[in-house]
Amino acid sequence: MVIIKTSREIKLLREAGRVAARALKLAGEAVEPGVTTKEIDSVVRKYIESQGAEPSFLGYGGFPASSCISVNNVVIHGIPSKKCVLEKGDIVSVDVGACLEGFHGDNAWTYPCGDVSSQAQNLLDTTRESLFEAIKTAKVGFRIGDIGSTVQKYVEARGYSVVRKFVGHGVGAKLHEDPAVPNYGEAGRGMRLSEGMVIAIEPMINLGSEDVKVLSDGWTTVTADGKLSAHFEKTIAITEGDPIILTDPD
Repeated sequence: MVIIKTSREIKLLREAGRVAARALKLAGEAVEPGVTTKEIDSVVRKYIESQGAEPSFLGYGGFPASSCISVNNVVIHGIPSKKCVLEKGDIVSVDVGACLEGFHGDNAWTYPCGDVSSQAQNLLDTTRESLFEAIKTAKVGFRIGDIGSTVQKYVEARGYSVVRKFVGHGVGAKLHEDPAVPNYGEAGRGMRLSEGMVIAIEPMINLGSEDVKVLSDGWTTVTADGKLSAHFEKTIAITEGDPIILTDPD
């Protein structure tokens, strides 16, 4: 069931989103060669808790950290580790959620670690731009399929593939709510968007095949062919006008 948010609830979601976005920004600034993903996770947790909030991911379904940090061919749900030391040329996806006063903010960004290959940079640029193209369609009267179709057409036209096993979602008092928001689909199909809906749009785009697999830890999801993957995410509110990005650090 899709829960329509009141203006008060959207205000609370924006505050939670701001905490999540600022934590994500700090994480991005910490992405450097020689840094461990565990150290970046500590930055995230420290900031979120300093704001009187809680990391949404910590303990969620048994997840052992405050952020998901996914390097190179890891698509999503990478578990931060002291053993994972970043190297120049890596691409590093950081996914952060924060819960404040009972509401969640959820966002992700993929950062280059130092100079990266042109192949990696093009993947980052394409995935990021597909997100912002999709946000343009997140308006009253449009449909879920318009969002997914926009992402799919944008990235496939540039030779990349869309992960289909995982999708975006509603956000509210629960971290994951209805509706599901795929990054593929047919324009004009699916649920119609209404004022007060809050959703996370999160393209997960692979350099090679769309196929992914989950490792034995039950979380870490990698590309089946070992090629690079990028992930960008914003939580937005549907309004009568343009969508509001709730995970904005400013």
